[in-house]
Amino acid sequence: MGKTYWVYIVKCSDGSFYTGSTSNIEKRLSEHQNGVIKGYTSSRRPLKLVFSENFKSAYDAVSAERQIKGWSRAKKIALIKRDFNLLMKLSNLKNAKTKGGKDEIY
Repeated sequence: MGKTYWVYIVKCSDGSFYTGSTSNIEKRLSEHQNGVIKGYTSSRRPLKLVFSENFKSAYDAVSAERQIKGWSRAKKIALIKRDFNLLMKLSNLKNAKTKGGKDEIY
């Protein structure tokens, strides 16, 4: 079996999302959680993994990461919820917002 690569989204303590990719998701999440990785997530701990998807190649995982990073918060929430119908609708709208500005996923 070949190596697995991941794209993931964590929800930060301030409610924001961080998207990344890795070949070792357990290690990467631990690094984020322990502040080993300096940057966006280090000052927004604790973190909660809310989405992950595996890929067969690093290229595909990084491509998905870059695509998701460019999405609106509403589209990220639709992906996290795996609401692909809503995701498609939001993809067709410019500057999409969720109904009434409510975008909590929990």
